Amino acid sequence: MELRHLRYFIAVAEEGNVTRAAERLGIGQPPLSQQIIALERELDVQLFHRTGHGVVPTEAGKTLLIDAKRLLNDAQDAFLNAQRAGRGETGHLNLGLTASATFHPIVRSLIRAYRSAYPGVGLTLTEDRSARLLELLADGRLDLALLRPGTHSFAGVALHQIASEQFKAVLPAAHPLAKRRRIPLSALAGEPFILIPRVASPMLHDEVLSACRQAGFEPLLGQQAPQLSSVVNLVSAEFGVSIVPASVGQIHAEGAVYVDITDAKAVTQLALASREADASAKVNNFLALAKHTSMAAARRATEGPAPKNTAPR
Repeated sequence: MELRHLRYFIAVAEEGNVTRAAERLGIGQPPLSQQIIALERELDVQLFHRTGHGVVPTEAGKTLLIDAKRLLNDAQDAFLNAQRAGRGETGHLNLGLTASATFHPIVRSLIRAYRSAYPGVGLTLTEDRSARLLELLADGRLDLALLRPGTHSFAGVALHQIASEQFKAVLPAAHPLAKRRRIPLSALAGEPFILIPRVASPMLHDEVLSACRQAGFEPLLGQQAPQLSSVVNLVSAEFGVSIVPASVGQIHAEGAVYVDITDAKAVTQLALASREADASAKVNNFLALAKHTSMAAARRATEGPAPKNTAPR
C-alpha cells in the first residue's frame, strides 16, 4: 500500500462518486476504479457499496477513512518537519563564547535576533576559554564559537569577523593619567601590566602584547588575573594597569578608571569560528544573521547617534 492509494481512497469516500473523485485527483476514472479494486484485494475487505448513484463506504471503509486521513496528515507533518530541519528552522544549536565576548553588545543583539528569527531551534550557550571552545568545536560538541582570534588561525576552522573594537586603558583612580580622556598606549610603557595568563586566554593575551609592541614598547608583566573582572579589580587595588576591549568597560570597580587609547592599531577582533566542513543550514543561518547584524552595527557606528529633538515645546 502506498500513500497515493490512501489519497485515492479518501477522494472516492469523500466524493461518494468515482467519476467526481477522478476529476478531483486529475486522473482517469477507469484507472481510479482499478486502484480501488486493487486496494480492496490487498486488504481482503470490501471498502465500498456500489449504488446506482455512486459508492458508499462499508464499515471497513469508514474505519479505513479515519486511519487514512491520520496517516496522510502524519506523512505531511513528516515532510514539513524534514523540510524545516533542512532549512535550519528546527533542531538545536550549540554556541560557545569567551568571557570577553559576552560583554560586546553585538553578541546580545545577535542572540536576540537569532532566537526571534528561528524560534524552533533550541540554543545552548557555553562559556569557556578560547582553547577549550576550539576543542569542543573540533569534537562536534559546539556548532559555533564566539571568540577573539587575534592573529591566530586554526586548522579546519573558518573564522568570520563580526566586530572590531578599540582597547581601553584601565588605570587606578589615583594614577596621574586617570583624569585624561585619551592617552597614547606608549604612555603606559614601564607600568606593570595585569594580564590574564596566556594559558587561560592565549589569543587576547597575545593581542594585548601585540598592541603594546606596535606602540613601541614591551609591557612589563605584573600580577596575573584569572579573568577580566579580576583584571579590573586588581587595577582598582593599584597592582598595576591594563588594557581591555572597550566593551569590558561595563565592569565597574571602585578605584578603577577607563581611558580611551588614541592608537588606531590598538584594536581587538571578535569572530565566529565554525568548522570548515560544516555546511549545515542552522550554522549557515546563524552566520548569515551575524553578517547582517555586523553590517547594521557598523552602519550605525558610521552614522552616529540620532540627533536629539530640540524643537521648542
